[in-house]
Amino acid sequence: MKFLGTLVLGLTLAIPATYAQQQPVATAAAQTSATFNLYNPAANAAADIKKATQQAAKEKKHVLLQIGGNWCIWCKRLHKFIEDDSNLKGYLDSNYVVYHLNYSKENQNLPVLKQLGFPQRFGFPVLVVLDGKGTRLHTQNSGLLESGSSYDREKILAFFKQWSPTALDPVHYTQQ
Repeated sequence: MKFLGTLVLGLTLAIPATYAQQQPVATAAAQTSATFNLYNPAANAAADIKKATQQAAKEKKHVLLQIGGNWCIWCKRLHKFIEDDSNLKGYLDSNYVVYHLNYSKENQNLPVLKQLGFPQRFGFPVLVVLDGKGTRLHTQNSGLLESGSSYDREKILAFFKQWSPTALDPVHYTQQ
């Protein structure tokens, strides 16, 4: 009987330990993405966009709104994809003031999205380009910038270039 009790106790301790060894250990990157927040549900989006457009006008840039939420894996994936590519990041920083506009159950920012032409109809993330006056120039379905389970570098760069201040400057086309 003592043997049987020891055997049961041993199995009780061994099974959870074996199961724990089979489970993948979360990497630091996975833990970071789970806690990484791009969007602020408490932000005053209208005021923040106004500041971004003022900054863009001053710097002769456009505003790029990335609309989504901290719940959105594709939103985080897009941000990380651009941040990790020095060419994309450099082009973005040279031509755009970026603002992450929150859409979540805490704050859907519906009045702002209405003014932007309801871009949420494309899903998330969705990108909106504004000029330095706050005029909406383009709404981009980010699904068209994907490739497989990630994003496509060339598609994103083409999008950035097509809606950059230089691309929309009439002087650029009349001097050719």
